[in-house]
Amino acid sequence: MDELKKLFVHYTGFQADEIQELLPVSGSNRRYFRLIGKKKSLIGVYGVSAEENSAFIYMADQFCKKGLPVPKVYRYSDDKLYYLQEDLGDISLFDAISKGRQSGIFDEKERMWLHKTITLLPFIQIKGAEGFDFSRCYPQSEFDKRSVLWDLNYFKYCFLKTIGLDFNEGRLEDDFCQMCTVLLEDNADTFLYRDFQSRNIMIKEGEPYFIDFQGGRKGPVYYDVASFLWQAKARFPRALKEELLTGYLMALRAYYPVDEVDFRSRLRHFVLFRLLQVLGAYGFRGYFEKKPHFIQSVPLAIDNLRELLYDDFAEYPYLCDLLRKLTAMQQFTTARKKHTLEVKIISFAYKKGIPDDTSENGGGYVFDCRAINNPGRYAHYGLLTGLDEPVVRFLEEEGEVTVFLKHVYMLVDASVKRYLDRGFTNLMVCFGCTGGQHRSVYCARHLADHLSKKFNVKINLIHRELNM
Repeated sequence: MDELKKLFVHYTGFQADEIQELLPVSGSNRRYFRLIGKKKSLIGVYGVSAEENSAFIYMADQFCKKGLPVPKVYRYSDDKLYYLQEDLGDISLFDAISKGRQSGIFDEKERMWLHKTITLLPFIQIKGAEGFDFSRCYPQSEFDKRSVLWDLNYFKYCFLKTIGLDFNEGRLEDDFCQMCTVLLEDNADTFLYRDFQSRNIMIKEGEPYFIDFQGGRKGPVYYDVASFLWQAKARFPRALKEELLTGYLMALRAYYPVDEVDFRSRLRHFVLFRLLQVLGAYGFRGYFEKKPHFIQSVPLAIDNLRELLYDDFAEYPYLCDLLRKLTAMQQFTTARKKHTLEVKIISFAYKKGIPDDTSENGGGYVFDCRAINNPGRYAHYGLLTGLDEPVVRFLEEEGEVTVFLKHVYMLVDASVKRYLDRGFTNLMVCFGCTGGQHRSVYCARHLADHLSKKFNVKINLIHRELNM
């Protein structure tokens, strides 16, 4: 900490008045601090590996010179264990798309951020590699047979052997060797980010910035596409994956011709490889380091694997047979259903009746919004809804809806916490008003926003009378 304070003074010329330790990135062994003085804010980093820190510092410098959106590194200690970098704020892309991740429906703004990010990827993969000294990478300078087998064995020893699934090690190794051959067919001089996923993208002033690229190396472009689109917790629907992949290919064609059929065929192998690598990491972090949030992510990765295996990989017959057995294991077919709470939030009109609970759970809440001042009484709000800004302003300026929702949040939060503790899977919350158009719609949307930010639950938001 003292070293970071010294670096701050050396760079800014004044003392840091405030130092805040930030939550670490999942799986990271680095510690992050925000140092603030005279309205100047910087991020201080302490990393236990000088070689890894040196790789990041070198890469950040190279990428900044090329105009890539990465944090600037301002100062670092002589031993390279401490450094100061640009403060990009607190909002990651993972946070920015939280509503879509929870509900499975990504709105226009979320899709815009995802498109901006995926279409910037070829820029860092190709322009970032120009004049780049790959010998400065850590721990590997390139994606080679050693790194492939390392990750595959990571999956074997840290995941397969921990879940109790019997397998023939010799036949599995044969398929691993075949996968090495397939993955290493390309020998392009492009930059492989290695961990290109939404947690490693920051949103600053509406634009994406890349962080945590210190594990990068020379390697094929397919790996990063697989990492981003098949990130377990991102939960991108198939149609959205296709949309983003199409955007990536259009951006890639700005640099060289692309045979789309061949690209998609090769990408599948990297998706499979990345999913195995991720399961190995989840196994190590969850089963060995006892970090429960990694174990909770396993069923999501298994879902991706199950979808991928709809079509065979003829190159890896034994591996595919083994993976199908894995995805059929009861602990993975029931775990997600057991631990995922779906909160269905519905706005409705009382004159059309209270919504039925199709989950047959029979619990939850029905809140009557009719005591709140009704914008529907005024003609100029007649064609608007509780999602439109003029109606939002009307309700919030009156103040009644804010007090009303404060009490709603307290009640519903208590139920969500208890439902999560007890492993319940369904909770229904309904908001009714006269026409199901203004007050109930506003309240339903705001409760959905509140819960998606506060809890790891699936939100199913329905505006019954708006057919939404």
